[in-house]
This record gives sequence, C-alpha cells and structure tokens, in this order.
Amino acid sequence: MAFGKKKTKTNQLTQTPIPRLEDAISVDDYFDILGVWLELEAEAERERLARRRQIRNQSDVERTGETLVRMNLIDHQTGLAGRLLLDFAKPGASPLPMNRLKVGSPVVVSNDSDPSDKGVAGVVSRRKSNSIQVATQQWPEGDNFRIDASPDESTRRRQVAAMAKMRSATGRTKNLRDVLLGTRPLRFAKPESLELFSQLNPPQREAVEFAMSAKDVAIIHGPPGTGKTTTLAELIYQAVLSGDKVLACAASNTAVDNLLERLVAMMPNVLRVGHPARVFESLRGHTLDGLVDDDPGTEVIADMRREVKELMQAASRDFRGRDGYKRRREIIAEANELRGQIRGFERSIIRGVLDRADVICTTTTVDDDLLGDREFDTVVVDEACQATLPSIWQAALRADRLILAGDHQQLPPTILSDPASKAGMNLSLMQRLVEREGEQVYRRLKVQYRMHESIMQFSSDHFYDGDLVADASVRAHRLCDLPNVAESNITTDTIQFIDTAGAEYDEELEQHGESKLNPKEANLIVRLVKEVMDSGVRADQIAVIAPYAAQVRAIRNRLDDHEIEIDTVDGFQGREKEIVLITMVRSNAEGEIGFLADTRRTNVAITRARRKLVIVGDSATLGRNPFYAKLLEHFEACDAYRSVWEYAE
Repeated sequence: MAFGKKKTKTNQLTQTPIPRLEDAISVDDYFDILGVWLELEAEAERERLARRRQIRNQSDVERTGETLVRMNLIDHQTGLAGRLLLDFAKPGASPLPMNRLKVGSPVVVSNDSDPSDKGVAGVVSRRKSNSIQVATQQWPEGDNFRIDASPDESTRRRQVAAMAKMRSATGRTKNLRDVLLGTRPLRFAKPESLELFSQLNPPQREAVEFAMSAKDVAIIHGPPGTGKTTTLAELIYQAVLSGDKVLACAASNTAVDNLLERLVAMMPNVLRVGHPARVFESLRGHTLDGLVDDDPGTEVIADMRREVKELMQAASRDFRGRDGYKRRREIIAEANELRGQIRGFERSIIRGVLDRADVICTTTTVDDDLLGDREFDTVVVDEACQATLPSIWQAALRADRLILAGDHQQLPPTILSDPASKAGMNLSLMQRLVEREGEQVYRRLKVQYRMHESIMQFSSDHFYDGDLVADASVRAHRLCDLPNVAESNITTDTIQFIDTAGAEYDEELEQHGESKLNPKEANLIVRLVKEVMDSGVRADQIAVIAPYAAQVRAIRNRLDDHEIEIDTVDGFQGREKEIVLITMVRSNAEGEIGFLADTRRTNVAITRARRKLVIVGDSATLGRNPFYAKLLEHFEACDAYRSVWEYAE
C-alpha cells in the first residue's frame, strides 16, 4: 500500500471512527490500525463467550457448536513440558453433538455446576466421535465439566508483539515489511529451470520456478482442485535443496498436516510442532513430542520425574518433632530443584530437535516461546487468504523470503467484529497484494484434478477468467462410472439446479436461535440422498452443504447415517466428495439472501463435488442477485434446470 492522507471514515450510527488501512500515512499508522482491529475482534469474542455462558439449557447451549456440557473426565496423562492431557466424554461415552471445537482450538474448561467458575484455559489436542482431549497447564475444578471455545488471548498477545517488532524492524526484515506494505518494489531474479522431485504440470512447474526466483515475496494462486499442496511441497523441497531452512505454516491444523504428509515422503528432516490434527503412526516420528520421546536424554528425564514423585510422596508424610517442618521444606526444595533441572534438560533436547530440522511445520499461530529468535530463509504460508492481517506478521517477522499460497476467491478470514470486518480486517494480505500488484506477484495453477468439466465451468468463468482446465482423468467422470452404481437420471447427469420458486418452500427462523432453516428443502435433500444411495452410491461418498447451521441440524436429524457428511460451507473448505447436494435455504418475498451475498462461499460449495452437483434453491429469491442470476442462466444453458414440481411426491 502506498501511504496516503485520507481521513478516517465514521460510523454514522455510533459516531465511532472506524480506522481503515487506506487512512494510514506511515508504518506506525498501519500497525496502530491493526491493533484497533484486534481490540474490536477481542471484544466481539468476549461478548460472544459471555452470552453463551449465560445459556444453561443443554440443547440450546450446545446448538452453537462452540460448547460441550455435562462432560466427564475419563482419563489423563502428562505431555511434553509437563502439560496435562485431559480426556472428556459424555456419560455412557455417547457420541458428541456437532461442534466446532477443532484440534488447536483454544477452550476454557470449567465446572458445569458452577456458572461463576472462570475455568482453566486449554487447547484441544485430539478429538474423536465420542471424546475430546484438552491440553492444559492446571487441573479444572468440579465433577462434571463444560468446555467452551474461547478467545485466544495468548495468540493475540503474540500478534501484538510481532507487530511491535515489525514496526521498528531494521535490515532485511524492514525491507520485506516495506515490500509487503508497497513502499518498496517487488524483486525477482531470472527463473531457473529446476530438476523436480514430483511430476508437475506446466503451470505448477512455472509457479515453483517463479516462487524460487522471488527475492522478497511471491504468491501461488491455487483454485479448487489444482494441486496446490503438491506444488507447495515441491517448492519447499527445492528450497531445502538450495540450502534454505524453511518454516511452513497454514491457517489450520488440517492444512499443516496435509503438507506434512507430503513432505515426509520427500525429505528426512521435517518437524511438526503444535497440536497435530491427526498423527498417523508413519508421521509420529516427525512430531516434536515423538522426536523428544525418542531422544536418549528422555530416559534420564523419566528417572528424574520418578524421583520428584517419590520426594513429593515423602513430603506428604506426617513428620513429627521440632524438625518436621524443616525436613518437609528441604524435601520440597529438593523436588523443585529437580523440576528446574528437568525443564533445562527438556529445553536442551527440544533445541537440538529444532536445530536439526530443515523444515518446521506449524500453524500461523507461531509459538514464540518454542522457536525463540529463529529466522528462516523461506517462510511458506498456505491458506494465506484465511489468515487475518495481524496473524501473518508473526510468520513474516521470521522470513528472509515469504511465499503465500491460497485462493482469494474462496473463504476469507473469519471475523466476528462487524466494525473491524467492514473496515477491512476481512481482507487478507494475499488478497491485498494480488489486487495491488496484479500478475507480477503471483502465478495461478490452472489444471484441476477434482471436478467433471461441467461442474468446474461456472467457477472457472466467473472467478478465474476461464483459465481452469479439467485434467483428462476427471474431465468426463460421472457417478454411474463408480463401482456398483447403476445408471439413472441422478447418476448420469453431472449438474442439476432444482428450483423451488412458487412451491411455498419458505425459510424459517430456528426456534430459540438466530440461524435460518428451510424444512421443505431439507425434506427434499433427504429424499434425493436416499435416491442416490438406492442407486448404489456409498454414504461416505455423499456430502450435504448448507449455508446455515440450523439447516445442517435439521438435515442431520432427518438422516441417521453418520457416514454422510453434512456441514456448513466453512466445514468443507479444502474437502471433496463424489456427490455434493447444496440447500440454499433462503426463500422470502423480499429477496433477501443474507450472507449468501458473499459469493466466495458459494464458490467453495459448488467446487466440492467431483462427479455430481445438485443445488436446491428458490430462483425468485436468489435471481435478484446478479451472481445467482448468472448461475441460474448457466444451469439453464446446460439443460440442467429442473422445477421442484417434477419431484412432487
């Protein structure tokens, strides 16, 4: 950005200035504005948590997906650096309700019987269908527990600290900062032809060579199904081959682990730090916990921990006589000294593991205490368009060269504060760079390996300048080509829009909630799913996507097969299924479509399907929006438009 002299716009309702980056006239202004956005977001998170904790009815509070109540502590163990790993489950180990408590999510564990209990902070470290594990530094109080998603204050503090360092940066870090802010020009060397580890298509190869030629920053734009992870893994391999130390980040744990899985097959010294979302046995040797456990020095630490335990047991005895108190104090002091030695040994082992790694994989919530002042020749950020501006600076602070990868035509960062979002916090650094610098800063991947050509075409034309090409392996594949799937209308056709206009498929507001649902659309989706399964399609090949959580709950209540994935758009980012059915929900006389107006979410939804895409919606409501009018025209042109009256029972 070139710093200007614009004046801050004012919210006419509150008369509160809403700072925008366009208002910045200096580096200090820029980071001051990011700080204001962070405070607005923190306040929105605190307010949401406070409202949720006031709800005491179990079904109502768990409906948000951000809270689990009436949880029992069923097991515990001690993890690295003495953290507690606590396993919670419902009574009788019944399946957990649908929730958003993903691995890596910050949470608060509190006494479910005491609304005033502030609880203890933790992080979700593992989850299964009927249990969830939380890593904490202390025991929670109570017999039954409540687990709430919480504002991540530690992450916010790290972001603030990183921005403070960037504000006063010097040398190479200052140069990179200024390039990212637009006050210094981009710099590239002449791209060199590389000897690749993987078999890449021409756009993928060009993207790797382009990124390797960057002296400051480069972007790899990866539309749906174009092999972005494969391309990034090759880029990291080439960087290591050239002698670089690499930090590989992503906005989510799942994306980090997907990258990790590719990298360990290509090179030996890859390390995963943080809370892996899934650790296959083949990957355990690449996690920090696994490598520390395998270090010979760990045996010495285990012996010292046993000695500490014995000392504390001795200190708990009933000492008699005048010297009893003195003796207990000496034993406790000896135990504390041993604990200090254990921490020192652990730090030494961890430092050695980090030093030996060529690639360190983590989320963009970089653990500064763990990595210390380490800097990296190349820092790669995947899912960069889902990372907020403040979160990117933690990674950029450690970079000599920064590579961003993602797709600004898919999901943006999730922002809770409306004022912060409207001021620009919902625009990622990657999107800002693409819009400011154009094609000189990025290369787009163009061959996609997921969708039938007819499923791909609308997104390609509308979002990607018609650049996408379906690979021959997927260009014409259909549901009926799958094993044991019979040919029928629903398995031979590849795209379908079922129009509910005029059939009184009206939207409703969920009782005791703020989310919307459409019961008749839900019923039709259920019928279509059963028809697909009757044709031989397996449940685990089917996905149902709804823009509203209430519609997700309504359909889940009607479909009792847990192998069918039913979720909101956000839950399907980066995912794919053989057939995807989308219920658009909105149907009203006013033509209001709410956050369906963010067409990037719709782009995500319609590009999850490999062989079959079905959309159910009201053309009278959707068609008033230019984007959805074009979508309807596309289905009509492909002879894929149907009226719901054709499906009347």
